[in-house]
Amino acid sequence: MPRSEPHCGPAADWIGGRWVPIPGAEIRSFDPARPDRLVWSGAPRPAHLDAAVAAARAAQPAWAALPIESRIAHLQAFAEAVRRHGEALAGLIGLEMGKTLPEARLEAKLVADKVETTLDPRLLGRVEGYTVDAGAGRRGVCRFRAHGVMAVLGPFNFPAHLPTGHIVPALLLGNCVVFKPSEKTPATGQLLCRLWEESGLPAGVLNLLHGDGRIAAALVDHPDLDGILFTGSWPVGRRILEANLDRPGRLLALEMGGSNPAIVMPSADPARAVLECVRAAFATTGQRCTCTRRIVVHRSIADRFIPAFAKCASTVLVGPFDSPTPVFMGPLVSDASRMAALEFQAALVQRGARPIVPACPLDGPGHFLTPGVLEVDRFRREQDCEVFAPIVQIALANDLDDAIEQANATEFGLAASVFTQDLEEQRAFLARTRAGCLNVNCGTAGASGKLPFGGLGRSGNHRPAGAFSVDYCAMPIASMIDEGAMPATPEGVQFDLAWTGGA
Repeated sequence: MPRSEPHCGPAADWIGGRWVPIPGAEIRSFDPARPDRLVWSGAPRPAHLDAAVAAARAAQPAWAALPIESRIAHLQAFAEAVRRHGEALAGLIGLEMGKTLPEARLEAKLVADKVETTLDPRLLGRVEGYTVDAGAGRRGVCRFRAHGVMAVLGPFNFPAHLPTGHIVPALLLGNCVVFKPSEKTPATGQLLCRLWEESGLPAGVLNLLHGDGRIAAALVDHPDLDGILFTGSWPVGRRILEANLDRPGRLLALEMGGSNPAIVMPSADPARAVLECVRAAFATTGQRCTCTRRIVVHRSIADRFIPAFAKCASTVLVGPFDSPTPVFMGPLVSDASRMAALEFQAALVQRGARPIVPACPLDGPGHFLTPGVLEVDRFRREQDCEVFAPIVQIALANDLDDAIEQANATEFGLAASVFTQDLEEQRAFLARTRAGCLNVNCGTAGASGKLPFGGLGRSGNHRPAGAFSVDYCAMPIASMIDEGAMPATPEGVQFDLAWTGGA
């Protein structure tokens, strides 16, 4: 097991550059592989909410006034701190969330890499000002400026990487942040802020506020925010929208879930299709918003693909993140998540689904669940439902049109894949499938930070993150500057220079 130093320290909020202890046991996180092992314990203080927002508001003008090179220096110092303590961060992610060690190490690396990616000149060029000739002696100028104070609500499945994906561009462009980590992974969120502290951020630029749904609800309804950057489920995203119906000027960037399809056509490389669908369905124990939930297989190859996929799924090794032997899946984050997955599987069977490889809980401690594979007659929008667990459904299609129709039979629209060597089929898939991330001959799970990341419908609100996160962290301001001669008097208006003392 990697060393866990530096530890996140005793439970505390970080407000205005000060760590404010919050001892207690109202919120606790446990090792999901060994649920009797306490990781973090604290009692959030609702009274800290106003203080955190006020600290960010007070710090924001001076932070935005700094030359961007100074802000970049802080971001780069943070990235160096993450690299120095990468094993500690990975160890805490694995301990608290249950992610396998290779995945936890990859997440720690992505946190540091986010700074470099955001500073790519091709991306920063999206928020660089420009000047145009506006005619009649006028100069038109577009500038970008910070929104102000942003709330960042982080998820449990990537408790360090995904909040960083909001925080880095927000700070870069002059905003200040109040960060609330998931109550399922508070220790990781707190360690993340300790690494930001090492970067020498001025007091109040980033503030940490622990809490559960009650704190989150109060935060997103706070009157002194300028934006909310959220990663999580559709039901919570919906509540954020409802809380801000009367605030049309408040920026909302919502990154939510997915019921992601993969289409497998006759010309697909069968080995690639099987391996990628298994990887994408069961990565992070099915707890990625991009995991493959539904597979649509052309009827002519179903008798080859389905048995091979089921066989491969049945070989997936499950175990704790610090297992001495390699494992592909860790536990689910909580027993409630495991029970919800089993109830979802039972409901599918009750509706007629045929279990091929039933998902089963493992004996002994830990919230472990084996992969589940079920065949259904057809995917229909009215029956679609996201499950955040290692359960995948398979249906057959008669042709590509039928497959795309079933792939689009969802209220979500985050990711989709097609496996085919036929270029015309690839073009049709890319043109007609409704999702923000469309992959060809690779699985739905996994994305490049150098590309935009976001979805449609219940997956997002057209504020893609990833490489495009700079877009929602700065506000374009248009200015008309008249540098020409005295304007002509408009027709229908009388004017005499003498009225203003002119000659």
